[in-house]
Amino acid sequence: MKAMRQSARRAVFNLRTKNKMKGAVKAVRMTVAENATTAQEDLKKAFKALDKAAKKGVIHKNTADRKKSRLAKAVAKMK
Repeated sequence: MKAMRQSARRAVFNLRTKNKMKGAVKAVRMTVAENATTAQEDLKKAFKALDKAAKKGVIHKNTADRKKSRLAKAVAKMK
């Protein structure tokens, strides 16, 4: 019973972290598509969200690094 409660609690935390990460990544993609000047700030927020998700084990470290690399490349291409 305790394991079920822990699992449910962790699922909520993981979902929250994942949603924050996805939102940050989406914000960067949108600013790149619109050629907005806020892309660099959004990129910093996305990096932070990706690093936190990787640290908490929600996503693998290599997955976070790959996403960060692709986002940085997209922002650099925009300039």
